[in-house]
Amino acid sequence: MKQIQDAYIVAATRAPVAKSGRGALRNTRPDDLLARTLRHVLTLAPSLDPQAVEDVIVGCAIPEAQQGLNVARIATLLAGLPSSVGGLTVNRFCSSGLNAVAIAADRIRVGEADVMIAGGVESMSMVPMMGNTPSLSPDLFTQDENFGIAYGMGLTAEMVARQWKVSREAQDAFALASHQKALAAQAAGEFNQEIFPVDVESRAVNPERGQVDVKTRAFDRDEGPRADTTLEGLAKLRPVFANKGSVTAGNSSQTSDGCAALILASESAVKRFGLTPLARFVSFAVRGVPPEIMGIGPKEAIPAALKAAGLRLDDIGWIELNEAFAAQSIAVMNDLQLDPSRVNPLGGAIALGHPLGATGAIRSATVVHALQRRNLQYGMVTMCVGTGMGAAGIFERC
Repeated sequence: MKQIQDAYIVAATRAPVAKSGRGALRNTRPDDLLARTLRHVLTLAPSLDPQAVEDVIVGCAIPEAQQGLNVARIATLLAGLPSSVGGLTVNRFCSSGLNAVAIAADRIRVGEADVMIAGGVESMSMVPMMGNTPSLSPDLFTQDENFGIAYGMGLTAEMVARQWKVSREAQDAFALASHQKALAAQAAGEFNQEIFPVDVESRAVNPERGQVDVKTRAFDRDEGPRADTTLEGLAKLRPVFANKGSVTAGNSSQTSDGCAALILASESAVKRFGLTPLARFVSFAVRGVPPEIMGIGPKEAIPAALKAAGLRLDDIGWIELNEAFAAQSIAVMNDLQLDPSRVNPLGGAIALGHPLGATGAIRSATVVHALQRRNLQYGMVTMCVGTGMGAAGIFERC
């Protein structure tokens, strides 16, 4: 029987997150973006032989169209990795990227692999949130216990806001703080280590020359944070999911395009290739909750991940709690009594964006680098998940 071994993150990177529909990555295919990200993450571990990579596991919440056909394998080949390297696309909606990291770590921990790449990708510009031809089972509408699966995510946030008594004012204040923290982080260069610039092309008709001019620029900064966000402006926004609700576009996560990748290695691979571990993957947990209050999922997943790691909440110095909605984020923080100073110190998805299946991997890259910069021991990535789940993963600085 093989002994459980440690899995180390030796490289972590991400593309800047773009606004969907009108942002810098709107015309960039997700398989191409993922291929670029895979190529870049390998440059961060130059001593690693690409032949040693055994599998590439990628999260994607809507794996169809331009990000279908097992986008992990397609991008692996497009990136120029050896054909011996496999590719697997996984889907647990918003936690897909984090799940990819956990699966890659588990393969190493049980001795089935020594080097893995994990990541996440999502283009909400090219593939709509529900997919191109969504089709829910009619049985969902006849089963009271499962009817909540048919609710839109915004409506579940409204239900959490009511049940946990989260006011509109509290949600708007939380949203404003997300933008303020993200802007301060950008100004301080907090994301510089984790982001790599992506070259994007723009085309414009030049009638004088009778041609199409092509310009290329380096996209290197998250587009979501807004310096003009104010409480007064947020208060003017109308609820978008319930007539007399409190959830607005301003206190909800932004739909986005993005991608991230991490290289994980066993201790023997670290020594063999002279790699420098950034963090150790400690534990992962997922738990289910009623679908109609899906946003509260982290409340159940966080204690489970802590128990698996043998840690207490006070041990976690940095928490990336995905801000699907301000309502559910506040409810989770209040219920678990999370220290606000440790939650999303650089802002969250309300400001930085939420490219669904990529977010877990993106925030994993953020945690890994933040632990190094701040000299903290433990960090966590956690999020709610559609259809009523929560996920949490814990990392330890090396």
